[in-house]
Amino acid sequence: MAYRGTRYAGWQRQPNALSVQEVLEKALSVLLRQPIEVVGCGRTDAGVHARYYVAHFDANGDLPATFLQNINGILPEDIAVYTVKAMPPEAHARYDAIERHYHYHIALRKDPFAVETAWLHPRAAHINIGVLQAVADLLPQYEAFLPFCKTEGGNDHYRCVVRFARWERLSDGSMLVFHIAANRFLRGMVRLIVGTCMAVGHGTLSFEAVQQALEEQKPLPKVLSAPAQGLALTDVRYPYPVL
Repeated sequence: MAYRGTRYAGWQRQPNALSVQEVLEKALSVLLRQPIEVVGCGRTDAGVHARYYVAHFDANGDLPATFLQNINGILPEDIAVYTVKAMPPEAHARYDAIERHYHYHIALRKDPFAVETAWLHPRAAHINIGVLQAVADLLPQYEAFLPFCKTEGGNDHYRCVVRFARWERLSDGSMLVFHIAANRFLRGMVRLIVGTCMAVGHGTLSFEAVQQALEEQKPLPKVLSAPAQGLALTDVRYPYPVL
């Protein structure tokens, strides 16, 4: 499935705010005429998008042949279900995931079609992308990432295995895109990494300070969390086929 997270308080159901999980559960319960609880592959923060998301639910009986057409007819335009497949009872969308990929988009010029899906930051056009990549190259060298976790993250530990982290400038010069993949992510981790890269690129934070924070596993002296709208989950991988 996929969703544009602009008007949601993230994936996870909230007591006083609309979430993607709540909307999906209500739609499934109406369609299948039974209470449905959905387990997602992970949390996304308020305003963050998912271009590729995986979730599972248990239901009694077979799904109707027109399930995809019907569920998408009930769901709002900013949430879409692409495929559905019966899985073994023990399959788990969250705990079985072995790798997650995120993209962060920074618009370097005003773009009416990227208002909700990119951070408009024209000053970034003057940053040396090599400086951004130098910060990104640090990440696979470490096993813990306390400097890139929100203070109220509630994590038992800060360990993650970062598979790769890469910056690119689109060929038309309109956008910077940050690609990152890891087995798991801490709360707010990608947005804090992007904000840190920007701070180093603009010269308000030193590369050495970032390296020292990672070495000592301590908070960064200056914290910048990039805006939510530029971030999207783009892939989730499992040790078995899910499609």
